[in-house]
Amino acid sequence: MRVAPRRMNRSAAPIGEAPRSSLLPAGLDVAVAGALAAGLLLLYLPAYFDLAHTIWASDEQGHGPIILGVSLWLMFMRRHELAALPPQPVAWLGWPLLLLALLLYAFGRSQDIIMFEVGSQIVLAASLLLVFKGWAALRMLWFPLFFMLFMVPLPEALVAAVTGPLKSAVSAVASELLYRAGYPVARSGVIMTVGPFQLLVADACAGLNSMFTLEALGMLYMNLMKYTNVTRNTVLALLLVPTAFVANIVRVIILVLVTYYFGDAAGQGFVHGFAGIVLFLVALLLMLVLDKLLGLFLPARRKESA
Repeated sequence: MRVAPRRMNRSAAPIGEAPRSSLLPAGLDVAVAGALAAGLLLLYLPAYFDLAHTIWASDEQGHGPIILGVSLWLMFMRRHELAALPPQPVAWLGWPLLLLALLLYAFGRSQDIIMFEVGSQIVLAASLLLVFKGWAALRMLWFPLFFMLFMVPLPEALVAAVTGPLKSAVSAVASELLYRAGYPVARSGVIMTVGPFQLLVADACAGLNSMFTLEALGMLYMNLMKYTNVTRNTVLALLLVPTAFVANIVRVIILVLVTYYFGDAAGQGFVHGFAGIVLFLVALLLMLVLDKLLGLFLPARRKESA
C-alpha cells in the first residue's frame, strides 16, 4: 500500500525558533510588557498631548513626531532580537538611572521644563534595557535612543543665540547669489527686498532647529546604510552641517524667486510649505553626492543584516 507523502507547512518556523512574522516576540512576558507599556503611556501621553498643541504645531519643531515615530519603528523592528538576548541585568547602573529618569520627569513636568520632561524618556528606556537585559540590549538599541535626542526641544537661550547669526549668514549668501544673477535684491539684516516686496527670513527657514532636523535626517541615512567605517561616518556627519546650510540657502532663494515672479500671496501660501519639502530633498541629494565622493577615498564597509 502506498503511503501518501505528507505536505510540509512552508510557513512553519524551524523548531526552537519563533516565527518572524509574529507581532509579539517569542518568550515575551505579556503581563510585564503590558504593565511597562501602561506605565510609559501614563507618564508620557500628557507630555505628547501638550507638545502636539504647542511646540510640535510650529514650523520650527514640526519634526518631533517624525523623530519619535522613526525611533519607535527602529525599536519595533528589532523586537525579536531583543527578546532572544539572554537576561544579564546591570542592576547597579540600571536602577539608579531609572530613579534619575523619574526625577527628571517629575522636575520637568512640575516646573514646565519641556527639555527635561521629554528627555527623561530616553534615560528611562536605557535604564529599563539595563535592568531587564543588560549591556547587549543597550548596544543593540543605541541608535534609536540616540535618534530620540533630535526630538528633545532645544533650550530657548541656545536657539536664540545661534539662530540669529545663522539667519544672517543664509540671508547674506542668498541675496548675494540672487544679485549676481541679475535680480534687484537688497538686504538689511534678515530682511530681503526683491523688487517691490520685502521678505523676512524666519527661524523656520534658516534657524538652528532647521539644521538640527537635517542633521537627524543625515544620521538616519547613515544608520540605514549600515556603514561600519568610523572615519567615513564621522566625516559624513561633520559634512552634514554645511549641507544643511546650503539646503537652507536653496529654500530661501526659491521663496524669493516665487515672491518676485508671482507675488507675496504665492510666496506665503502653498509654495512656502512646499519649499520645506524641497529643503529636505536638496539635503538628501547633497548627502547622496557627498556619500559617493567619500566612497572614492574611504571604503563603504557595511554591517551584514541578520
